[in-house]
Amino acid sequence: MNLDDASLFLEAMGDVEPLKGCADVHWQPVRNLRTPARIDTLQLDNYLSTGFLDIVPLSVPLEFRREGLQHGVIDKLRTGKYPQQASLNLLRQPIEKCRQMLFSFILQAQQDGLRNVLVIHGKGRDDNSHANIVRSYVARWLTEFEDVQAYCTALPHHGGSGACYVALRKTAQAKQDNWERHAKRCR
Repeated sequence: MNLDDASLFLEAMGDVEPLKGCADVHWQPVRNLRTPARIDTLQLDNYLSTGFLDIVPLSVPLEFRREGLQHGVIDKLRTGKYPQQASLNLLRQPIEKCRQMLFSFILQAQQDGLRNVLVIHGKGRDDNSHANIVRSYVARWLTEFEDVQAYCTALPHHGGSGACYVALRKTAQAKQDNWERHAKRCR
């Protein structure tokens, strides 16, 4: 502050009086009640659709198989012969939360090199119940993943029609390991 600024300040504050009894005033720190919005960059790439939905009736079991996948693989998947390496529970979650959780789960499972996972979506008592809507969305969403080779309704001890087994594509590293293991036997 130069001399002119100081004199202007004193002139402006000339008639100001200090507060009486200001010793008993306690200032509360300003609290930021809202947490700063954090952008989940993974969800920015979420391509799973939430548009018009054909509800899958409860009487129809969930099943999907990519073109070129052997029938024996889906048969083993249906009978629970493949061990479940991870599971995702979507019970009582809103649709958007289920969409985000499933997207993150499948991507993480693929990164971890998992081949077989279990998705628990629940089932309702009627076709228009929330659980059956989630079930119908899961059936659509799983087909939108390139890495999902097949899925089918789980066995009763894993959740029955309220869950499904999902078979994921082998990673390039798993294919290489498998090739090396079998190539050593042939030599």
